[in-house]
Amino acid sequence: MEAIPIALFWSLAIGCLFQRKQALMYLFFASMAFGSFAVIPTEATGGLTLTPTPIVALLLIAREMGSIRGITRAADAALLRPGLRLLFLFWLVAGIATMFMPRFFANSVTVVPVRAGDAATTTLLGPTTQNLSQLIYMSISVLAVFTFASLLRDTAMRRHALAALCVGAAAMVLTGALDLASQYLPIGPALELFRTASYALLTDVEILDAKRIVGLMPEASSFGAVALSFLAALYFFRRAMPAGPMRDRLVPVLIVLLLLLIWLSTSSAAYLGLGLFGVIAVLDWCCRLVAPGGNPLLRRGVVTEFWLGTAGVCAALLVVIAAPHLLDPMREMIDVMVLQKSSTDSFEERSLWTQVSLHALLATNGLGVGLGSTRASNFAVAMASNAGVIGAGLYFLFVLQALVLRRVPRADMQGRALLSAVRWSYLPPFFAALLIGTTPDFGLFNAFLYGLAVAITQKGMQPARPATVRRVHGGRRPAAPLASARWRTCGDG
Repeated sequence: MEAIPIALFWSLAIGCLFQRKQALMYLFFASMAFGSFAVIPTEATGGLTLTPTPIVALLLIAREMGSIRGITRAADAALLRPGLRLLFLFWLVAGIATMFMPRFFANSVTVVPVRAGDAATTTLLGPTTQNLSQLIYMSISVLAVFTFASLLRDTAMRRHALAALCVGAAAMVLTGALDLASQYLPIGPALELFRTASYALLTDVEILDAKRIVGLMPEASSFGAVALSFLAALYFFRRAMPAGPMRDRLVPVLIVLLLLLIWLSTSSAAYLGLGLFGVIAVLDWCCRLVAPGGNPLLRRGVVTEFWLGTAGVCAALLVVIAAPHLLDPMREMIDVMVLQKSSTDSFEERSLWTQVSLHALLATNGLGVGLGSTRASNFAVAMASNAGVIGAGLYFLFVLQALVLRRVPRADMQGRALLSAVRWSYLPPFFAALLIGTTPDFGLFNAFLYGLAVAITQKGMQPARPATVRRVHGGRRPAAPLASARWRTCGDG
């Protein structure tokens, strides 16, 4: 029976490959909801799980960079353009660390293996197959940034990307709803067809007699993290969407449903990310209100959001005053999942991962142990301990440059609205990753955000002015303007 969903995926993927590029982009975001689905039987890959999203990303990379022109453009971006040079250097440093550090420091450094058993075990450093697999995942993420940076320079493709975000969010809502309904309807066997990953799947865990919603992800924390990413993206990108039913009707419904599913996931990291999302939304509203030279796209909906927020606060205060007992289940859930988290076995185990990885970083004098050699429960620690201090520094400098230091011309209202959305939507999932991020792979959702930021802040293809020839005395007919003006590529802005 497992062959049926695998065949369905590959039929869909190959069909999209021969359509226009936006078809693969829609499939890319929709596939993020299937994080526990192995699209190649794990028996054929030696236990390595290949989920749909990296496969679709590879197809996108092949479409955009699978030619001499595409390779030349990528090499030019990596070596000559500041926007992606730092990312390329990070990739190079991380690759060198992965090839040499596990052998250079073999049997002299204690690490937490990426593929460990149920217990919190440690082992001595040495080359493993996880070094290769994590390097492959990281390479896909890096190449995806290059692909999106090239693909999203086109305005029409950006509109498709915003619509594809809605498709991905709808897929998360659908899979979460099916997982919730599986408690009451006999659809569990159908969902199990999409839970074929080789790693541990925590799909039937209960907290306070309530099932944790995992959708078709490996566990509740991963479902909450992806749902939080879509929630933040929809909320901040909606102002850059064209007016219509998608922005005015579909997006608000998806935001509400994602909020509900994140709550039902009972993920402590997602809860903290959700609280941070609320703070960031308020900060964003204040910045849009007082920003000089107001961008009409950024100021869109400021008044409506104020009254909706005021109504929400008043309703909450009314509930607290009139019927405080109604909030008891919510208060109890937050107390168990957030306030008492430090007393749980899971917290102690994850703290051990982070501590051992930090010691491994110090034991290698900051050189790192290579991608896939150790895991942590903090993305920054995982990045530094795996790629080394130099690699982590290059990565975070790239993020700082792409999201903060680069600017969009003031006349480009759409670009400014998109870059603002990238910056704000990046923060909640990033801080959640600081609590649960186990590997240094920054992920394909971030690859999309980085690629979009780079595409927005670099000048696109601009037509040169058509050459004209003045009329010469003597009765000769003047030459017509050149109909096919040459296109020239401008450097980074």
